[in-house]
Amino acid sequence: MKELTYKNKKLHFNEFDLTEIAKKFKTPFFVYSENILTQNYLHFFNSAAQTGLINPLVCFALKSNSNKELLKILASLGSGADIVSGGELKRALEAGIPPEKIVFSGVGKTEEEIIFALKVKRNGIYSFNVESLEELELINSCAVKLKKTARICFRLNPVVQPKTHKYISTGNKTHKFGLLEADIMSALHHRKYWTNSKLVGISIHIGSQLLDLKATKSAIIKLCDVALKTKEPLEFLDVGGGLGVDYHPDETKKLPHLSDYMNLVSTTLNQHFYSKTELRPRVVFEPGRRIVAKAGIFVMKVLRNKISENNHFVIVDGGMNDFMRPSLYGAYHELLTIKEGKGINPCHIVGPICESSDCFGSHRLMPQLKSGDFIVLCDAGAYGYSMGSNYNLRGRPLETLIKKNKRVVVINKAQDYSKLL
Repeated sequence: MKELTYKNKKLHFNEFDLTEIAKKFKTPFFVYSENILTQNYLHFFNSAAQTGLINPLVCFALKSNSNKELLKILASLGSGADIVSGGELKRALEAGIPPEKIVFSGVGKTEEEIIFALKVKRNGIYSFNVESLEELELINSCAVKLKKTARICFRLNPVVQPKTHKYISTGNKTHKFGLLEADIMSALHHRKYWTNSKLVGISIHIGSQLLDLKATKSAIIKLCDVALKTKEPLEFLDVGGGLGVDYHPDETKKLPHLSDYMNLVSTTLNQHFYSKTELRPRVVFEPGRRIVAKAGIFVMKVLRNKISENNHFVIVDGGMNDFMRPSLYGAYHELLTIKEGKGINPCHIVGPICESSDCFGSHRLMPQLKSGDFIVLCDAGAYGYSMGSNYNLRGRPLETLIKKNKRVVVINKAQDYSKLL
């Protein structure tokens, strides 16, 4: 794990001694690295460009992490935004991401959100990624009222089953996301949808934490097939996001190299689309986790130990309200101590929330831990703070950033009781 290394028995995150941060701020808190975030975004974008993909646009998925300061960094690098709510649209704009780089996904867009997205600029946002025919009809009616032309991208449901957790799989007809091919083709022939709308793209997004690219290739082939059948001069093809990271050591061997992924996208598009038409639409990506997961960690403090016969519980001050992935998905995250030691004691690392699922790891081999020791939950930059809550009337945790100059700044204050509704 190159982002986290021990030096002189102290854990370092991107070469920064975490002991210094742990002493300075009250736990629990998130720490992000500007260097790692920047490197991850540029690696993704450059990999796409070097593969020969046409004018790639990387739209960072705000659902993975919507901290404004992190988004400002990404905006300065040229990133666009994949958003799924009016709030995320406002946050993207506040961070300096231009409307012409914003795609609006999600099955539940409201009339208010659609109108706002149409009004943000003369031509509105880059595209509405439409997920139902009723949504398409509503977008067109809103555009009629505003005397504007809505830019429409159909989100295709390619009917594939990726190898990932069932809660983050989105590409089959049993899922609420996207339109089936038959519905897309039918919609193209109904004028009522198109008086003030224009089809500019076709998109797919089949799930998250993807480690096997077989379903991805099948979905892109389906995307190409439908795009050709529309017979429209499309401006872009959106291949979605979802590329995974290696949370568990066993996943490192399974994890697709970024170059392999980009080569697959490029080869598949060339073979199944570009070779069959004179059209040259650009390629849009919607990564989130791949950009930000390893750019963040979550720091907790040990409150106490509890022994229940053969079960050793290490109780920490971070809870499932702060970081939900382990309790929600049974997701694995590495747990490291800030002070290096040998892992000899099998422990359950649990939080204070009144739910048995409030557990960050079971049967983990950890050094002998005592009250006041610090534990780091790794790869916490994606779906951490953004999925948090105030359950048990707990305030949301502090967020900090290690700047490129190694200065640590607060980018979101800890939430105290007075801020809770």
